[in-house]
Amino acid sequence: MRTRLTLALAALLLLLAGCSSGDPADGPVTLRFQSLAWQPDSVAATKELVREWNATHPDVKVEYVQGSWDSVHDQLLTSFEGGEAPDVIHDASDDLADFAYGGYLADLSGLLPARLASDIPRGSWQTATFGRGVYGVPFLQEPRVLVADADRLRAAKVRIPTPERPWSWPEFRQVAKKLTGPGRYGVAWPLKDPVSATLNLSLSAGGRLFHRGADGKVTVRFEDGDAVVARTIHDQVAVDRSAPASTLGSGGADTLPGLFGGRYAMVPLGFSYRQQIVRQAPEDFHWQVLPAPAGADGLTQGVSPQTLSVSADCPHKKEAVAFIDFLLRPRNMVRLALGDWMLPTGTQALKDPALHTARHGWATGTALAARLRPAPAQSVRGYPEWKDKVATPAYQQYYSGASTLAELRRRLERDGNLVLARYQR
Repeated sequence: MRTRLTLALAALLLLLAGCSSGDPADGPVTLRFQSLAWQPDSVAATKELVREWNATHPDVKVEYVQGSWDSVHDQLLTSFEGGEAPDVIHDASDDLADFAYGGYLADLSGLLPARLASDIPRGSWQTATFGRGVYGVPFLQEPRVLVADADRLRAAKVRIPTPERPWSWPEFRQVAKKLTGPGRYGVAWPLKDPVSATLNLSLSAGGRLFHRGADGKVTVRFEDGDAVVARTIHDQVAVDRSAPASTLGSGGADTLPGLFGGRYAMVPLGFSYRQQIVRQAPEDFHWQVLPAPAGADGLTQGVSPQTLSVSADCPHKKEAVAFIDFLLRPRNMVRLALGDWMLPTGTQALKDPALHTARHGWATGTALAARLRPAPAQSVRGYPEWKDKVATPAYQQYYSGASTLAELRRRLERDGNLVLARYQR
């Protein structure tokens, strides 16, 4: 009995201490903000904004904590379960579903300032909405584009696509064949993560893959629209030989030396890779940004925006949301976007002239903003396991020529639905 009373008293004292920490008389509130910024400009911009907040908000101090994209899901899960989660959490919207449904993140619906809520389009808010709650603020987004060797394209006299007149997927395949020669490929597909790239680009062809029924449950159906991009990649590697199989397991950065050296004429990359290209490309390498190919639904593609969330255990949720609102004021959102070489979600920030210059392809990327949609897997529970155990090996084998399209469809549907069913009982 004495042990139980001692534990109860200790718990009460901790509760009282936690409640009193928000009293200005006890000193300033401290918020731990875990950032995943990693590019030098992005880290600098984020840390500068934290310093500006701390200089103007003496009652609410923010402590910057550096996180990593490589380990964020497991790290957050451990910190949530251990009661040590950061107060303000930087993540991506496609990583939020399990945390939101698991009760680890705060529902921000009643906490968001009207300015912030109205500035970000509804489609972007959908990426962080699970059930009836909003569990993150989407603030940066990254379309996939083609980074091309401008001299190779000019020498081959191919039509240069624009957002107004993009290549179709069949035309893209033909251009890649024309740009292919001895020891040189028209395109290199860095598909270390083949699933998100394929699913997001497949929206241009009407692909959805995940279908939610009237009962709210999600099933996988691989239909004609889902096959357009997958078949294009497969045929470029295994049939046309216009893309090397050697890059299928590579990350985007791994293909840059080959692009600079003339081995590849084009590489599909996330928009932010432009920063690495500017820093690493030889002075005599001339490059340009082209829109990704278009399908039946035009230039539509899926994105999983970067998000800012608040831990459900955070005792100072209003202050945490006020800090997020500060970070995402239009001018500050532009600073974060320029630092990460990505696009802001906010409509006011997107109007900034710095995002509409032709230099480094900014205007091409900004022209795609209106065509960005929530990634197909955005609200699917069990997506991380489905992706790792089923979809990634299935796409890898198909792209390498080791399996057929029918086998890809069968694995995604049969094995995939078995995984998802366990999360939807």
